[in-house]
Amino acid sequence: MPGNFVNRKLTAVLYADIADYSRLTQIDEAGTHREAMEVLEEASSAIKNAGGSVLRFAGDAILAEFDSAINATNTAVDIQQTLAVRNADKPDADKVQIRIGLNIGDVIQDRGEIYGDGVNLAARLESASDPGGLCISAAVHEQVKGKIPVDFRDGGRQAFKNIVDPVLVYHWHPKTRKSSASSISGDTSEIRPSIAVLPFDNMSGDPEQEYFADGITEDITTALSKIRSFLVISRNSSFTYKGQAVDTKTVADELGVRYVLEGSVRKAGRRVRITAQLIDAPTGHHIWAERYDRELEDIFDLQDEITQTIAAAIEPELSAKEREAAVRKPPDSLDTWETFQRAMWYFYGFEKEQRPVAIELFDKAIAADPAFAPPYAYKSYSHYSEVIMGWTDDPEYHLEAGMECAKKAIALDPRDAVGYFAIGRIHMLRGEHDESMAALEKAIELNPNAFYAYHGLAMTMVLAGRAEEGIEISIRGERVSPRDPLLWASIVVRALACILLGRYKEAIGYADKTRQFQVPYGYWPYATKASALAQLGRIDEARELIPRAMKEKPELSIRYLRKTLPTSHEDGLQRYFEGLRKAGLPEE
Repeated sequence: MPGNFVNRKLTAVLYADIADYSRLTQIDEAGTHREAMEVLEEASSAIKNAGGSVLRFAGDAILAEFDSAINATNTAVDIQQTLAVRNADKPDADKVQIRIGLNIGDVIQDRGEIYGDGVNLAARLESASDPGGLCISAAVHEQVKGKIPVDFRDGGRQAFKNIVDPVLVYHWHPKTRKSSASSISGDTSEIRPSIAVLPFDNMSGDPEQEYFADGITEDITTALSKIRSFLVISRNSSFTYKGQAVDTKTVADELGVRYVLEGSVRKAGRRVRITAQLIDAPTGHHIWAERYDRELEDIFDLQDEITQTIAAAIEPELSAKEREAAVRKPPDSLDTWETFQRAMWYFYGFEKEQRPVAIELFDKAIAADPAFAPPYAYKSYSHYSEVIMGWTDDPEYHLEAGMECAKKAIALDPRDAVGYFAIGRIHMLRGEHDESMAALEKAIELNPNAFYAYHGLAMTMVLAGRAEEGIEISIRGERVSPRDPLLWASIVVRALACILLGRYKEAIGYADKTRQFQVPYGYWPYATKASALAQLGRIDEARELIPRAMKEKPELSIRYLRKTLPTSHEDGLQRYFEGLRKAGLPEE
C-alpha cells in the first residue's frame, strides 16, 4: 500500500444530540441524565434494528452510519415520532428531546470510526435542527424525496462553521403539516395532485335524504380514486368533517391536500340540484363552480360529468385512458342505487346491530339489479366484519358467504377494489397469507387511495413474518386517510410489529398513541402494551392492563388470539404471546 493511502467510503451519516441538555441538568441533574440515557439507548436500538451502525455513543450524542439514505431517514423519523409520543403529556420546558442531522458524504474510515467533512456537516446539521426534528442536506433530500411518507420544508442555504460553501438544507418535525402539493404513490416517487371531497350538504330539508347526499359524495370520491394520477383522501377521513362549518385551508392543512371539493345536494321528487366548487386551498381561489339541475334518471351521467370536469380542472394532461378508468358500471335503476346507499349508511355505522340491516339492504339492491357489483363487494366486507369483530357464533359461515360475494363482485367488475380487499381479509383469517397479500396488493393497485387495503396488507404482512414491511405499509395508509376512524387499528398493528421485532419501548409508544382516538373495540391497545411492558420486565404495570383488556373482550385468551390471528412463519406471534403470559393473560 502506498504510504498516503486512506480508506474512504460513501455513507449516510446520522448525528444526534440531546437538545438543551445543560439547561435541563440544571433543573434536575440526575433525572435528566437518566432519561437522556434512556432516550439515546432507544435511538441506538432503533438504528441497529434498522441495519445502521452506531459508531460512537458518548456523552449526550450519537454518531451512526447507514448504507442507505432512505433507511437512515426513515429511522430518524421513527425515532422522533416515538419520542414525540413519549413527550406528549409533558410541558415543553420538561421534554427531553433530540436533534438529528443527516448527510451523505465521502468519509475516511479508520479504526472503527469515520472522519472528514461528511461527518462534520452531519454534526452541523444536527445543531441546525429543531428540537425533536431533523435537518438533512440536499444530498440526502435528493435520495429520499418521494420515497418516504414525510415531506421536508426547504430551509434555504445556510453557512456553517468550518464548512467552505453554504449548504442547502431541509427540515422536518413531527408537528409539521404534510405538504399539500405532493404525496407518495405506491413504491414510486410519482408526485400526484391531492384532493379531499368534503361531504356534500343535504339542502332538501328532509333528514331522510341525508343518505342521498352522502351517496353522491362517496360516488364522486370513488370515481376520482380510480384515476391513478390523483391522490384522493379516503372517504372515512373526509366524512369526519360532516355537519361542521369548516375552513377549506384548515381542512387542506389537516389532510395534507392541495384541492378541496365541496358542494350541496337538493332533491325534490324526481329532480335533483347539485352544486359543486373546486378550491385551490393554498390560495383560496375557486378553480371552478357549477350548478347541475337534472332528472334523477341520468344521475350517473351527472356524476361522471362532475368527475371528468374535476379531472380536467386539476390535471388537463390526464389521458383519455386514465379518465375512462373512472367510469362506473351503474345499475339500471335509481331505486337500486338508493337502496345501496341506504345500506352503506348502516354499513359505516360500524355497530353490531346495524350490520344485519346493512346486509339485508345489500340483498335488496342485489335482487333489484343482479349485475350491479358494489352491493356484493360490501356485503362480503360485512360478512368479514362479523368474524373479525367477534359478532358471530358461526365464523365459517360468514367467511364462506363473504368469499362467495367478493368473487361475484369481481366477476361483475374486475376493477372492484373492495371485492379484492374482502378476499384478502378472508384469506388472512384463514391463515392463507400469500393469497391474502396478493389480493390486497391488487386492491391497492386498483385504488391507490384505499386506506382499508393498506391496513389489511400491513396486518397480513405482520402475521406472515414481514413486520418491518408491515410498518411501512401502515404509514403509507395513514397518508391517504390521516383522520380515518380506524387509524387506531393501523397504529396498533405497528405496536404488534414492534413487539415481534423486539422493539418494546416503541410498541408502548404506539399503544399509548391510540389514547387520542375513540377505540370502539378496545382490547388491542391494552393487550399490546401489556405484552411489551412484560417483555421489558415491568410485570406489575403489565398485569394492571390485562383486566382492562378482558373487560373489553371477556373471552380474550392466548387460545382466542391464536385462532383469530393465524400466522404462517416459524416464530409466529411468540414474542407477543410470551409477553401476555407474563402479564397474566389466561391460556384458555
